[in-house]
Amino acid sequence: MRTVKVPLGARSYSIVIGRRVADRLGRACAKLGFSPKCAVVTDTQVGPLHSARILASLRKAGFSPVVVTVPAGETAKCLEQVEICYRALARHRLERKSFLVALGGGVVGDLAGFVAATYLRGIPFIQLPTTLVAQVDSSVGGKTGVNLPDGKNLVGAFHQPRLVMCDLATLDSLPEREFRAGIAEIIKYGIIRDAAFFEQLERDLDRLLAREEAALGAFVARSCEIKAEVVGLDETETGLRSILNFGHTLGHALETVAGYGRYLHGEAIAIGQVAAARLSAELLGLPAEAVERLQALFARAGLPTSVSLDAAQKKRLLAAMQLDKKVSGGEIRFVLAEAIGEVRWGKRVPEKLIWRALAP
Repeated sequence: MRTVKVPLGARSYSIVIGRRVADRLGRACAKLGFSPKCAVVTDTQVGPLHSARILASLRKAGFSPVVVTVPAGETAKCLEQVEICYRALARHRLERKSFLVALGGGVVGDLAGFVAATYLRGIPFIQLPTTLVAQVDSSVGGKTGVNLPDGKNLVGAFHQPRLVMCDLATLDSLPEREFRAGIAEIIKYGIIRDAAFFEQLERDLDRLLAREEAALGAFVARSCEIKAEVVGLDETETGLRSILNFGHTLGHALETVAGYGRYLHGEAIAIGQVAAARLSAELLGLPAEAVERLQALFARAGLPTSVSLDAAQKKRLLAAMQLDKKVSGGEIRFVLAEAIGEVRWGKRVPEKLIWRALAP
């Protein structure tokens, strides 16, 4: 078992990583001093697989949980489902010292976190991520929110969890496509902050793809360490935290334009990161060899690296990027790399270069 601390003063919390760590959930919640009533927010795919042991752990520790189940998939991350969750919590009479458990992938974590941030003006919540992308990225850092038809994550709040439990056993049932999609976020950490970590991925990618427990635990832990460090320095994204969005401005827009569900998040940001690397070569002098290494690593992970767009799709993609939260003064800003492990944020990019960078 590994533990990573997210350093936020009085709101600091732990990320616990290991096999079947979720069996300790009830005891951990008792130590945090929560009141007995709580809710487990999950989805129609994850609930049948994992909720029984989560509920058993909570009940054994004296808690009275109710399960709130939302549809599986990105379309559940909407205001309609937020209201459904609110009403379930009201029926169960949750109080200010009650808490939520987000049991699922990034969609459930973002949705449940936003519900926790806003119900009774804020109640505690625990992240129990069950996908690789959620374990290494979305469960950590306190960003919560839901989508609008116009774009991803346009409604949300910063609300830090009290604890994150990355149970590697939950990844056993994760479909291969979703597992590979999670690797896109792991690769990102090497690009933005740690060249040695990127090299380790190049060496050990096959072990990660095989889900070897030692490799999996190490890569999840190091990803969480990098994110925790960045969040600790810039919690609300006034500067440095923007580097976590490498490839995401294009990736999120691509998800919106393609329709939520055509691309998994990791697949869309893989395309976005390769495009960002190509833009970095044009604008910051990122060496061609680095671009080739980056593209080759995504390809080895079985992730897409480009997309063909017609004129109408380009127009919609540009409109979606202009709604991105990182737009400043009406201008789209990108995170670009000077070298693997070193990035700069807030960079302007000419539109014509964007289409060239995305093309096969």
